[in-house]
Amino acid sequence: MAATNGTHGAHGAHGTHGSTAPTAPTAPSAPSALAAIAAFASDELPGGTVDAVVIGGGAAGLNGALMLGRSRRSVVVVDSGTPRNAPAHGVHGLLGHDGIAPAELLRKGREEVRGYGGLVVTGEVASAAPAAPAPDGDPRFTITLTDGRTVTARRVLVATGLRDVLPDVPGLAAHWGHGVVHCPYCHGWEVRDEPIGVLAVGPASVHHALLFRQLTDDLVYFSRGTELDEETRARFAARGITVVDGPVEEVVTDGHGAIAGVRLGDGTVVARRILAVATLMQARAEGLAGLALPTEELPGGMGRRFATGMAGTTDVPGVWVAGNATDLTAQVGASAAGGAMAGAHLNADLVAADTDAALAAAGSTRTSA
Repeated sequence: MAATNGTHGAHGAHGTHGSTAPTAPTAPSAPSALAAIAAFASDELPGGTVDAVVIGGGAAGLNGALMLGRSRRSVVVVDSGTPRNAPAHGVHGLLGHDGIAPAELLRKGREEVRGYGGLVVTGEVASAAPAAPAPDGDPRFTITLTDGRTVTARRVLVATGLRDVLPDVPGLAAHWGHGVVHCPYCHGWEVRDEPIGVLAVGPASVHHALLFRQLTDDLVYFSRGTELDEETRARFAARGITVVDGPVEEVVTDGHGAIAGVRLGDGTVVARRILAVATLMQARAEGLAGLALPTEELPGGMGRRFATGMAGTTDVPGVWVAGNATDLTAQVGASAAGGAMAGAHLNADLVAADTDAALAAAGSTRTSA
């Protein structure tokens, strides 16, 4: 299998975490986009204890930090600068920002967080774990970066994003984010009317194919050994979707570096310009084992997420999760909204703790008087 990167602050940007499939090369990210993000300035990691550390600086993490900063909370965002959407030319379906370059959206987000006193630190988290609580029982967490730096936080927001795991088809990963797409809402308009091929990975691919059929009249479904019942084949035929059974050997590249087609097991090349594939989505969890966050597998082989309740709450007191790490199918806008909600609830939890501490202190003062 091959995996792409996701915006995160946890250690281990590459690989196929949680997959038992053979290891394969990591799909390349866009060099120019990553270079732009790597050039972002990094704040110094503060000493002492901060109100919150946000692990991951994508849309969810930055919007969570923004809400905390606006609530006058001391907040540190730790981000590795390897966003999931780096290969994409633009972010789509985001009202008011449709088409904005991913790097530009992150730049603006960091600027806004810093405008409210938040810090954004470039780095990867090697470990995150509970520490000894404060004397009044308020939680504490120690976040350790791969370079050995540490920061202590009262609360933690995990916004590490996810990793897309691609089928292990030779030539596929090289086109990820350009000729190979996964989301009809993120990329569909840009590939409309092209000859599109859907590489099946399981039951979810049937729905995937029908969504992409909305965008083109020329769609080929490569079943790759997955089961298709007669009803599904009839529905495909009614929509003019061609089904090609049998193994897929490789994705063929033309002389200009674009997709030329798909080579089948018998050597036949089916001409295609775009390939759509429903990726296996895995929440990025490297460096987070110490938090003991519960995870769960989603139905239909979609992938694994951190299990959360309302507003990103978890079974671990003091820890929230937002964005694609818990909502695997969320687009940028939904991830940002999830981060904002988690940040607001995290602040409310801190307000309650601060009030409890103030009440205890007032009672102690009255008693001593």
